[in-house]
Formats: sequence, structure tokens, C-alpha cells
Amino acid sequence: MMANTDPDMRPVSTGPCSRIVIYCKNIDAMVQFYTDHFGYHADQKDGDRIVELTPAHGGLILMLHPASKGQRAGQSLIKLVFDVRDVEHTRSQLIGRGIKVGSLHQADGYGFANMKDPAGNSVSISSRAFSEL
Repeated sequence: MMANTDPDMRPVSTGPCSRIVIYCKNIDAMVQFYTDHFGYHADQKDGDRIVELTPAHGGLILMLHPASKGQRAGQSLIKLVFDVRDVEHTRSQLIGRGIKVGSLHQADGYGFANMKDPAGNSVSISSRAFSEL
């Protein structure tokens, strides 16, 4: 299958997908697993429920998020996160293209909005990478 080559359909988000949210019940066990075996460094800001795991030599940042009661281990409990500076603008552009995007949310110093890809996977646009958490 070929990608759309229409010049009016340039990508809305030019930011990379540099983070993935992993919903988990036992965050401490996840931190230990990825730090001990894969060389990640754990960081959690005061008052933030997300623990960020950063690889020592660059690569995908793992964001460990507490799973809700309805989420079961072993299911696909991930969300792709695309870094954008202006979530509101990017959200508007996506909606203008017919993409169903959820509300703009404000967290501790950054904004984000959620959507689903065509296969039903969770996707987020977020300015977290540009915030001073």
C-alpha cells in the first residue's frame, strides 16, 4: 500500500514519536526491570503520577502510568505519544482532516489530546517533551 502523495495532505505533526505510555499495576516492578536489565534511568517529578524511564544512550522514553481498575495485565496497555509544541493547533488541524480527537487536557505544565488510530490503538499528541516538569 502506498502513502498519500497529495501535497495538501502533508503530515500535521512534525514531532517524532519519542515516548510510549505503558499502563501498569506494579510500577515499582517495571522500574526495577527496565533499570536493572536495560539500563534505563527512572525519574518522577513531585506530584506527577507518571514515572519516566529514559535510556542511557538515547531512544524511546517509556512513561509508566498507573493502570485503571478495568485494565487487565497482558492486554495491549500502551499509547503512542507524538511530541508537538502546540497541541491545540495540531488538534485543530487533525480535526479539520476528519480525525476524531478528544478534548484538550492540561496536565502539570503541558497539554495533550488523545485519539485512536484506524486499528483502535491509543495515540496522543503531547507537549510534555517541551515542558519544565
